Amino acid sequence: MIYLDNAATTMIKPPCVVQAVTEALTSLGNASRGAHGGALDANRLLYRTRGKLAGLFGCPRPERVIFTGNSTEALNVAINGTIRSGDHVIATALEHNSVLRPLYRLRAQRGVELDFVPADWAGRVDYSDFERLVRPNTRAVICTHASNLTGNRLDVARIGEIAAAHGLLFILDASQTAGATPIDMARDGVSILCFTGHKAMMGPQGTGGLCVGGDVDIEPLKVGGTGVQSYLEEQPGEYPTRLEAGTLNGHGIAGLSAAADFIERTGIDAIHDREIGLARRFYEAVADVPGVRVYGDFSTWERCPIVALNLSDVDSALVCDALWRDYGIAARAGAHCAPLMHRALGTEAQGAVRFSFGYFNRADDADAASRAVREIAAGVRS
Repeated sequence: MIYLDNAATTMIKPPCVVQAVTEALTSLGNASRGAHGGALDANRLLYRTRGKLAGLFGCPRPERVIFTGNSTEALNVAINGTIRSGDHVIATALEHNSVLRPLYRLRAQRGVELDFVPADWAGRVDYSDFERLVRPNTRAVICTHASNLTGNRLDVARIGEIAAAHGLLFILDASQTAGATPIDMARDGVSILCFTGHKAMMGPQGTGGLCVGGDVDIEPLKVGGTGVQSYLEEQPGEYPTRLEAGTLNGHGIAGLSAAADFIERTGIDAIHDREIGLARRFYEAVADVPGVRVYGDFSTWERCPIVALNLSDVDSALVCDALWRDYGIAARAGAHCAPLMHRALGTEAQGAVRFSFGYFNRADDADAASRAVREIAAGVRS
């Protein structure tokens, strides 16, 4: 199998991640639920991992690194815990449903007002639109770091400056970039960073979290057991306990910790360059194939290693079926949970075939995928 669906999840993990999860399954107790060795080891693991992730993302305080099951949960915590009735929020047409659906629900239930910065035919935004959309009741800018469909990356520092100039929260969905793109919350003015462990971080599924700036407070989405201050009727107010009710995925976090070590040893720039090199190799081999239409802005390679395309008017699902059945290539078809982006691209009915590259892919994988696209396109023309 040639696996080119890394934007959904990295299937091939660093060996150290597999080893860390395996060892944790037979050694870790439950953090904050006891004073014996297994429980204390779990506490130490969480403490160390918070520190690693704070360093990786430029979060000023490790205790403000909160663990969740994925970026969807992290975004729900951040959005529901900061946006109030009557607030106005600015998002973009690039958003995943992990941002859109919480916002739509708040619009229905709390009267939250929404505006979306539009995208053009190549999935690009006009940054002046962020300024244009600010209102007196605007509370936050909430946006993705990069489109999971086109791979286009937004200028986070520029958006952070706009948010700071108007006293707005800046909530960033780093699902596609965390682990393979340099991120610095303090430098870029990010109030809350939401990330997942199973994509570019190369960690286990069921891991993720949010990093909360020091001047930001979030109302808990969940309340319950914490293992500390058990006689309080309300959720403890201190971070990270404030946002971490219930038993954490210690075994998965052990893998996430090992993944952070792998990223640190390898270097984010080296990871990015390798992945982008593969995506570029594939793109340059298919962009001019008759009948192939590639989506996104490829005038710059400051982007994610994603190439989305269609073959003439063939349904994207049929193309992906052929890739898997005839070539053993795993890609992704459909809407990719990005409805506004498909609307901007004009691909709502057809969907798109997405090829997404990871650190453990090889040049041979990109070449095999481009050959397959050329052959399928030739068959469509004939």
